[in-house]
Amino acid sequence: MSVRSWWLMISVGLGILLNPLNSSMVSVAIPSLQNVFQLDFTGVSWIIFSFYIASSIAQPIMGKASDLFGRRKIFLTGLVVAFIASLLAPLSPNFGWLIVFRIVQSIGTSMMVGVGMAIVRIHIREKQATAISVLSIFLSGAAAIGPFIGGVLVHWWNWPAIFFVNIPFVVASFLLAWKTIPKDESPTSVARNMSFRKWFDLIDARGILLFTLGLVALLVGLLSVKSSGHISLGNVIIALIGLVTLGAFIRYELKATSPFIPLRTFAKYPALTWINVEFMLVNVLYYSLFFGLPSYLQVVRHISEFQTGSLMLSLGLCSLAASPIAGRWIDKSGPRPALLVSAILMTLGSVWLVTLNPTSPVISVCLALAAFGISNGLNNVGMQAALFQSSPKEIIGVTSGLFNTSRYLGTILSSLLIGIVMGGKFSFEGFQVLGIVLTVIALSLVFMSRRRRESRQLRES
Repeated sequence: MSVRSWWLMISVGLGILLNPLNSSMVSVAIPSLQNVFQLDFTGVSWIIFSFYIASSIAQPIMGKASDLFGRRKIFLTGLVVAFIASLLAPLSPNFGWLIVFRIVQSIGTSMMVGVGMAIVRIHIREKQATAISVLSIFLSGAAAIGPFIGGVLVHWWNWPAIFFVNIPFVVASFLLAWKTIPKDESPTSVARNMSFRKWFDLIDARGILLFTLGLVALLVGLLSVKSSGHISLGNVIIALIGLVTLGAFIRYELKATSPFIPLRTFAKYPALTWINVEFMLVNVLYYSLFFGLPSYLQVVRHISEFQTGSLMLSLGLCSLAASPIAGRWIDKSGPRPALLVSAILMTLGSVWLVTLNPTSPVISVCLALAAFGISNGLNNVGMQAALFQSSPKEIIGVTSGLFNTSRYLGTILSSLLIGIVMGGKFSFEGFQVLGIVLTVIALSLVFMSRRRRESRQLRES
């Protein structure tokens, strides 16, 4: 790859790392926020959930916007939005305003994730798996070191520092992106002299509204169960409204002339659907470990927060180490062998979790973390490469956005899974049940990977 391509990847990487960095840093600021705003855990947990919900919705919407109006414009605009939100959030007069700025921050950072991947897909044509592996290092690295950075910042400068720390990343990314990302090819020329109604139809505002309302209602209903710890009639009604609205969204999109999410294209390219389903399951597995293992270490093993954080850091480091290896492997052999190995590693790691007991040696925990970390590195590169292979170039923005929505849905489902398995209190028995459930999910991924590989071989023969 040329020097310009490397600088392009760095400028995009500095932008896309803001989303996982901010989704993971805030976890260590929860006690401080509870103190400052006088909230219980249920109330303060929405600082996390609001970011996940907004990211789930914003990323495919911004992907659609980038396909229509230009990827460079959307990427640079996202950096400006993230800058403003990061500057204003620490000045919030109350928790409600903090949630508002947190949502704005999520929208700004979401404008860069899927769009950044699309920029790399279009402008870097050689060794794309290697390019994806570089971006995966930014994404995985930010998620892995986010809790550590957040802990240091909150310890020395209190919770506002986790917002201010974004500013140097935003400025560096903006200056580099301005110079390295090629200018857009006038994607809005088709919309010149259009009436407001035609613009309304072009961006599929009705579809976006139905998608947003449906997903928000469904996630709020599910997450309310998680945060409150019990199922109420109100939660069920909200979730059902979400499902009905999403059904209406699907029906509308099948008839729309310029659909926000091209469902007919997904029907034409079924591999796109399976890639998103697999990626969602992969993230259910990964984040179930990410959220569940620290509680096992602290509640069951009585290990300190510092030691827990040090052990969990190895998960991210293994993922980082695997990403460049995955890039070179996938450039030579394609994504399927790497994804199959990843599914096998996740299965072995899940089985290993079931064998852990309150006195298991630390090396046993490290083996499980290593298996999940390496598989995560393989998955981040392999799934994205598979998406690029399967997606038509003209809708790469929206498919990349939906791909990242699958990541957040997997994250949310992992939190719900832990809540269902554990009930009101974390226990060793619940942790073992969690390991069994994860083993079943991992085995299904092995089956899906092998089935997809066999289908590919039959088509080629």
